[in-house]
Amino acid sequence: MTALLVIAKEPRPGRVKTRLTPPFGPSEAAALAEAALVDTLRAVAATPARRRVLVLAGEPGPWLPPGFDVVPQCAGGLDERLAAAFAGCDGPALLIGMDTPQVTPDLLTVDFAGCDAYFGPAEDGGFWALGLAEPDPALLRGVPMSTPLTGAVQRARLVAAGLRVRDLPLLRDVDTAADAEAVAAIAPHTRFAAKLARLRAVGAR
Repeated sequence: MTALLVIAKEPRPGRVKTRLTPPFGPSEAAALAEAALVDTLRAVAATPARRRVLVLAGEPGPWLPPGFDVVPQCAGGLDERLAAAFAGCDGPALLIGMDTPQVTPDLLTVDFAGCDAYFGPAEDGGFWALGLAEPDPALLRGVPMSTPLTGAVQRARLVAAGLRVRDLPLLRDVDTAADAEAVAAIAPHTRFAAKLARLRAVGAR
């Protein structure tokens, strides 16, 4: 069975989702980040897994459900932090971020029979999920992160290593206000969509 990893930042004002500001203030952006994180963790908690791990920058809060091991993110760039997360795994693992509150247990239920890696592309050119049957941190180190080519470079790295790659559906990360609106529209029953609706209602007064 697969280990599920979530890499995340503690949802503190001024530290997360800064590209949502404006139109949202730092506290509102942090509230949206917390809602997205809660949705993500709930989906992971509902997915069959050998182990569930939150790889966290910051401190856990009341938003963390039971059943998760919490490990701190290492220092360095995002590629190094992702590599370190996989380095802590001793078997098949699927890693996702906190930016896709629309994720579901069905999307996260992966089977490595017949493949060596799973790749979940994001609409902004990055990736929302990466799964490795045999975690190898070297597959991530040196990949340029947070660029429109990040996903293409990462997937090419997997293929160049001789891995059989299975693609997951394209998802949209929540980085901007436009992203937030689009994701809430396709996942209206999430905590994230409800929080966004409440913030919109307050702003309209």
